[in-house]
Amino acid sequence: MADTAFDVLIIGSGPGGYVTAIRSAQLGFKTAIVERDYLGGICLNWGCIPTKALLRSAEMFHYLRHARDYGLTADNVGYDAQAVVQRSRAVSKRLNDGVGFLMKKNGIAVIWGEASIDAPGEVTVKASASQAPKGALGPGRYRAAHIIIATGARPRVLPGLEPDKNLVWTYFEAMVPPSIPRSLLVIGSGAIGVEFASFFRTLGAEVTLVEILPQILPAEDHEIQALARRSFEKQGIKIHTGAKVAKLDKKSDHVVATIEAGGRSEQITVERVISAVGVTGNIENLGLEKLGVKTEGGLIVVDRFNKTSIGGIYAIGDVAGPPMLAHKAEHEGVVCIEAIKGLNPQPLNKAMIPGCTYCSPQIASVGLTEKAAQERKLDIRVGRFPFVGNGKAIALGEDQGLVKVIFEKKSGQLLGAHMIGAEVTELIQGYVVAMNLETTEEELMHTVFPHPTLSEMIKEAVLDAYGRALNI
Repeated sequence: MADTAFDVLIIGSGPGGYVTAIRSAQLGFKTAIVERDYLGGICLNWGCIPTKALLRSAEMFHYLRHARDYGLTADNVGYDAQAVVQRSRAVSKRLNDGVGFLMKKNGIAVIWGEASIDAPGEVTVKASASQAPKGALGPGRYRAAHIIIATGARPRVLPGLEPDKNLVWTYFEAMVPPSIPRSLLVIGSGAIGVEFASFFRTLGAEVTLVEILPQILPAEDHEIQALARRSFEKQGIKIHTGAKVAKLDKKSDHVVATIEAGGRSEQITVERVISAVGVTGNIENLGLEKLGVKTEGGLIVVDRFNKTSIGGIYAIGDVAGPPMLAHKAEHEGVVCIEAIKGLNPQPLNKAMIPGCTYCSPQIASVGLTEKAAQERKLDIRVGRFPFVGNGKAIALGEDQGLVKVIFEKKSGQLLGAHMIGAEVTELIQGYVVAMNLETTEEELMHTVFPHPTLSEMIKEAVLDAYGRALNI
């Protein structure tokens, strides 16, 4: 008979779930993970990873079309939409297989099916529609002293804008388009919305982006927002802010969208619509209401070590609240399992979680925006350094961008950092490390950065905050 008793059972194998399972096994716990659809969850299969593969293809297409800017020749440049999608799916499968390998390597039991919690320590797994991987356990009743919910999130659906998988897409359909539509409406300008707007525009679609708030990328610093908007509009993306899509009139092969803003309305006709209005946690059908697990606003309420209101039950990642990011879920899971082990880990500081958007140009940030710091009535210094002042950026042909930093004036504490430009998603970690180490402006200014690199702008922006920038 299959073993049905474990120390730790994790529901969901996304980045939060599978990383927690690995750390659990490392700590000596007998560990199982339940999955109903695909190892790696949304991130590896339909989110973070495959979208980056799509964006890389678009980026390569862009550079090939501008080969002459680099003294090169590339004639008759084109793309095969299906080949682009196939590459993305292959990247996803490789990582999906990798998660399976890691489960086996770490001695973690994979239970295939849909889980619900009957009582603390007791889980029932029912069959799911997806095919189980080789070696996985199946439906049945399982026991575990500690149950961790890591079921992730799904696209939010607004009344009247319901996706139909044909004319109106979520990110699921947008990642596997049968062809690139000639025109596209993207509703929502968060990370998901602008990444897809960037991808489809680069491949030639006429893109309209609609955001209900006054600015696109609402979570970003106001200067970064403004630079991003100018760049997107220069690329030909039409942007409506302070606007809403009031109606979608679906025809046989196109959609007529009514956009309302400032008391006026207009209609546009597009081949396809992408709804990117956020995500909502997967908390249904887990037995939470019956157990009395406290929820709020469609999310599970947890303490700083991710304990729920019921002993022995925990929640991490998207179901435990924002920011809904894979790296937040991973770290949260590690903190959770180490607390269960009694290792007294440092609770996750959400103020130090970086956010990255992989559009063109890239955007990355961590900590407080300038406006947020001002609202807290903090006495601040702000430093800026433009990409045009960096030799490596000019050599790359990527001289448009900005690095911005915010310091507390008296202590020299780094409060926030915000970037837009080439490869900033790789640069932001420098500031993240500095914030975690409580690095001051003095220490950053005395750090030697290699030349020529984009990373030199990390130091130059700090120097600028104190009137000492060298290359502008």
